[in-house]
Amino acid sequence: MTENNDKLLESFFAGQRQEVADNGFTRRVMRSLPCRSNRLARLWTAGGFTLAAVLFVLLDGVQLVWDTLRETFTTTLENGMAQTDPKSLALAVVVLLFLMYKKIASLA
Repeated sequence: MTENNDKLLESFFAGQRQEVADNGFTRRVMRSLPCRSNRLARLWTAGGFTLAAVLFVLLDGVQLVWDTLRETFTTTLENGMAQTDPKSLALAVVVLLFLMYKKIASLA
C-alpha cells in the first residue's frame, strides 16, 4: 500500500514540478556558514593535550599509574582472587582499555 501511495505522489508531483529561481541565495547561505576548520579551536585542543602530556610526565604520572595498577593487582591476589580465570581478567583489561581509548578519542 505504501508503494502505491509513493507512486501516486511521484506521478502527481512530476507534473507539477517548477524550478524556483535561486538568485544567489545558496551562495550567500554558504558564505554565512562558519568555517569547518576552526584553526583556533584546533590550536587550543593541541595546546591542551600537550600541556596535559607534559604535566603527566613532570608529575610522575606514569609511576603513579604503575603503582596503582601494581597495588590493585597485589590486593586482588591477597584477597583470594587468585582463582580468577585469566581469560576473564584479560577480557576485562581489554574492555577497559577500549573504553579509555573511546573516551580519549571523543575528547579530541
